[in-house]
Amino acid sequence: MTTTTAQAGATTAPAAGRRVTPTGRLILPADADREQWLTARRSGIGSSDIAAILGISRYGNALSVWHDKTGGLPLESDDSEPALWGRAFEETVAREWARRNRSVVRRVGLVQNTDRPWQMCTLDRRVLKCPLAEADERCAVEIKCRDKMKASAFRAGVADDVLVQTLWQADVCGFDHVHAAVLIGGNDYRQYVIRVKDHAQLVADLRAAGELAWQQITERRPPVLAQDADPDVLLDLYGRLHPERDGTVDITRDVDTQEAVEEYLDAHQDVVAAERRKKAAKVRILAGLGDAEAATVLDKPYFSLDETTREHCDVKRLAERWPDAYADCVEDRVSRRLTIPRSVREEHAV
Repeated sequence: MTTTTAQAGATTAPAAGRRVTPTGRLILPADADREQWLTARRSGIGSSDIAAILGISRYGNALSVWHDKTGGLPLESDDSEPALWGRAFEETVAREWARRNRSVVRRVGLVQNTDRPWQMCTLDRRVLKCPLAEADERCAVEIKCRDKMKASAFRAGVADDVLVQTLWQADVCGFDHVHAAVLIGGNDYRQYVIRVKDHAQLVADLRAAGELAWQQITERRPPVLAQDADPDVLLDLYGRLHPERDGTVDITRDVDTQEAVEEYLDAHQDVVAAERRKKAAKVRILAGLGDAEAATVLDKPYFSLDETTREHCDVKRLAERWPDAYADCVEDRVSRRLTIPRSVREEHAV
């Protein structure tokens, strides 16, 4: 473990099981193997889990958390590019926060609430010397690296998911406040202070939501998602739950799935009709444009027909002329497409 200030130095690592915050004990140090950490965090609800449970996470929802904690999902970490660079920049952002605030921070690890063992969090850094003049209590700093397209979420304060995560950390550890250091787009640094007293009701709601989720997990009772749950998150979840598929299932009595097929076909027809309307409108636009490339209304730009280019590879010619390059660069990627037989589609159209 390391301590970070304007000049970093080393400190003694706290032992697992030792109380490291007013209400939290360390169950896994920060330098533990990542697979060990992924396994240990399944024994409780963490700060990223509570954001997913509330439906405000980019990476999951209540059902994906349930499947993760009950062992339905493979034990895997996020190896996406944003996650990779977020971990790479974490120490740099932590050092900059410590430098700007003339403070001292230290990596800790996975912390468990002493009274509610199911309530956990992994602190990015614990603050040993809080920069707030009025604060003698201990606190932490949460490190976030976000895409520049997410900058608006931090205009009036921290983004909702960061607010929830930091309040959860404060509730686990017994902190009165948590700092947040956010690097947006790689060059826009911002910092915030999240105080528990300003969000007392939300903290109570978070604890209640986490307790309910943990009860559902221990009872092996999956949560029922809201109708407006993000379908992209669910599609990703079912892809990870069932990476290999085989055989046939009888849905004769599964009315809900049959109704979903009907809705899917209705939506497909709507898309086809909308695409036709779009093309018909484009025909009229081009007719009005004549041989010009742009149009104005009251001397103001209204639309234009712009040239665009994109790279295209003729893989057939590549395979014929440079077979070694083709073999080295071209790969088959398997995906699944939902196929509905023509007989079912025709019956639906009647």
